[in-house]
Amino acid sequence: MRIGVLRETAEAERRVAATPETVKKLTQLGATVAVEAGAGAGANIADAAFADAGASVGDRAATVAGSDLILAIQTPDAGDLPGIKPGAMLAGIVAPFTNRPRTDGYAAAGITAMAMELLPRITRAQSMDVLSSQSNLSGYKAVIDAAEAYGRAFPMMMTAAGTISAARVFVMGVGVAGLQAIATARRLGALVSATDVRAATKEQIESLGAKAIFVDTVKGIEGEGSGGYATEMSDEYKAAQAALVSSHIAKQDIVITTALIPGRPAPRLISDAQIASMRAGSVIVDLAVESGGNVEGSKPGEIVHAHGVTIIGHRNVPSRMAADASALFARNFYNFIAAFWDKEAGLKLPEDDEMVKGVTVTRGGAVVHERLVG
Repeated sequence: MRIGVLRETAEAERRVAATPETVKKLTQLGATVAVEAGAGAGANIADAAFADAGASVGDRAATVAGSDLILAIQTPDAGDLPGIKPGAMLAGIVAPFTNRPRTDGYAAAGITAMAMELLPRITRAQSMDVLSSQSNLSGYKAVIDAAEAYGRAFPMMMTAAGTISAARVFVMGVGVAGLQAIATARRLGALVSATDVRAATKEQIESLGAKAIFVDTVKGIEGEGSGGYATEMSDEYKAAQAALVSSHIAKQDIVITTALIPGRPAPRLISDAQIASMRAGSVIVDLAVESGGNVEGSKPGEIVHAHGVTIIGHRNVPSRMAADASALFARNFYNFIAAFWDKEAGLKLPEDDEMVKGVTVTRGGAVVHERLVG
């Protein structure tokens, strides 16, 4: 079986879907690997490193032609896959809900497209979960970006010239990114608080040494919600949460928002009026900016200022740590492939398997994912 690895063409995408480490592991399984020239440049991986690991290196046409499985971080349009054979598999971040024409193009070309971001969040899929591996880095990087923009110390410092107060950091949305943001801010010495609509996260917040800020007057979500994500809340809960946040956010130096709802725009958590209540020099990092934003006035790919507050809205945060992000993403891919590898037949994906059904978007010339048909 031949596996092709593409060079990314999306704007500001520096990651790569394989590393020399995973190329070696794939060849040990029995696969042959082809890597497009320059694929690892953004992650500081030279073509020679892939060749030394056992991959052939060539142009896109040579990489795509004859490949049974093609790996990418952000999958390209079918028209950008010259010579792809009908029935070939394509895996990566497909974004089928926001780019339906591209998805239809895969079906028309006879490509079996697998959206790794739709992998069910079940125990046996944890090592394959690209969203979790990349969100972990996003949460870390959000704190680092905030610290740089804040321009003041994070920990309390007692000096002969006086005491510097610790920075106050508030994390809104306690998924993988939020938990990593809490842990990172704590390691830097900040006073950290956090909130979420899911009741189960209170214990997680406190276990990391942060203060849990929760609405007590209106019931939130018991447990984790669907797939570990929050769901849309009632208007009553939203009003109670807004009042609680307004009283808390005015005292914070840094706010990091991470809240997402799958298949829907990100919920609005911070209003312009709440931003105005923060002191000048404060920083907000909106990790949901590409999905509509948690923060009023945040802009994808921009750092904006409102009422003396810096609002950071970087796109594709994991790609800003391309080497580590690539290493984790590549291992997610390898773990998925290895789980379904047959020594005689190569990659065999049972159509009735929960994980396979979860990621398969197109197959046999049609769009087949249950959330996209009907």
